[in-house]
Amino acid sequence: MKLLVDDELAILLTLKAILEIHGFEVETAASAKEAISKLPASGPYQMVITDMRMESETAGYDVIRAAKKQDYDPAVAILTAFPLLGTDWKDEGADSMLVKPMNTNDLLRQIEALLVQHEDRKQNGAAEVQRKRAGKTLTKETRTAAAKN
Repeated sequence: MKLLVDDELAILLTLKAILEIHGFEVETAASAKEAISKLPASGPYQMVITDMRMESETAGYDVIRAAKKQDYDPAVAILTAFPLLGTDWKDEGADSMLVKPMNTNDLLRQIEALLVQHEDRKQNGAAEVQRKRAGKTLTKETRTAAAKN
């Protein structure tokens, strides 16, 4: 399921309809505050797409930070009509920036690519954790065997 966050109702409902027509399950939030309350209560979300400017100029960053704290680790995209050069959206945890207005095919292509990249990153991270755990277990077993000798 995707969480779509925008304070402009027309944009929120249009994007929701586009995504649902193309097979995505979508929940919406009309503010950063609403989105932040939905993240732990209604998740897990596979992806969170949030507008940048809502209650404040940087309300989208609040949503991103809250999304990144969730155990289910959703992909996160910032949606903005006003991309600023040198902004720190990646430093804030966003995986992608979507600039509106956007052609429907471009939007869908970018969302699908982000979901694939994010899932690959999660699987690679999980594999790395398993390798580290296996290494610790092996090291522990080696130390135990050495101590017996």
